[in-house]
Amino acid sequence: MATVLITGGTGLIGKALSPMLLRKGYEVIILTRNPTGTTNIQPGISFAKWNIETGEIDKSAIAKADYIIHLAGAGVAEKRWTDKRKTEIIESRTKSGALLINALSKTENHVKAVISSSAIGWYGPDTPTSLQKGFDEDWKSSDDFLGKTCKLWEAAIQPVEALGKRLVILRTGIVLSNDGGALAEFKKPLKFGIASILGGGNQITSWIHIDDICRMYLFAIETNISGIYNAVAPHPVTNKQLTLTLAKSIKGNAFVSMHVPGFVLKIMLGEMSVEVLKSANVSVAKFQHTGFQFAYPTIEAALKELAFQK
Repeated sequence: MATVLITGGTGLIGKALSPMLLRKGYEVIILTRNPTGTTNIQPGISFAKWNIETGEIDKSAIAKADYIIHLAGAGVAEKRWTDKRKTEIIESRTKSGALLINALSKTENHVKAVISSSAIGWYGPDTPTSLQKGFDEDWKSSDDFLGKTCKLWEAAIQPVEALGKRLVILRTGIVLSNDGGALAEFKKPLKFGIASILGGGNQITSWIHIDDICRMYLFAIETNISGIYNAVAPHPVTNKQLTLTLAKSIKGNAFVSMHVPGFVLKIMLGEMSVEVLKSANVSVAKFQHTGFQFAYPTIEAALKELAFQK
């Protein structure tokens, strides 16, 4: 039975991915700062200590692992982007990557592959070419904060290839899940019967259902793919399409649509508002060419399934 070591295992993707790995017969080890304070309620999941600030990591967990899934990183949308928060966002990714590289280089192990998260924040706002064809993996990184963050993030884990490990990097879009993340924020105004369209609403959102992103990680483990891949659904939508489809799935026709002006979002979110209003049409053609099949390729299918869960 193969063992998968997960960083960031208590985050949105990690919480959904671990049960999926268990169902497929894997053992799971989750790296956490406080393993003794974690209640293990699922057989097959254990916890091991690491601390990226002090450089601590349980070497026995590295020695046991057949695969590493690297999801660690401070939430980009959880707080306003102060200078302090920006540093936390970057260092949580670069220091965690460096810690894994150091552990793998100094600990005898049989890790076959490392599957690392990145984000479509790598790309800047849409261009005429991306609007037509979508951003592919060969586009250079944006010069904005998230573009620079993603570039440093990917560079931090890249040295695993020099250690002879297969590396897959998944640039993830907006993950839709009932357990948190963006969808929870989209739902809040609907409690009051309001479908809040952000800005003009024409900006393209490249999204993915939580089950499909987890299946992509599993696919990356079980196949021999390597390199960088966009991890989004094959049919991006505008913010207006997403908002109205969500509203109809929850409220039927019992809602009123309302645009939230860009200047209001800037007051509320600060610099982060640029990302909320940015259009990014991201292509997943490269991953589709591997043979992967999406369970939820359209926003209608994704939101219908998520609404059914509730």
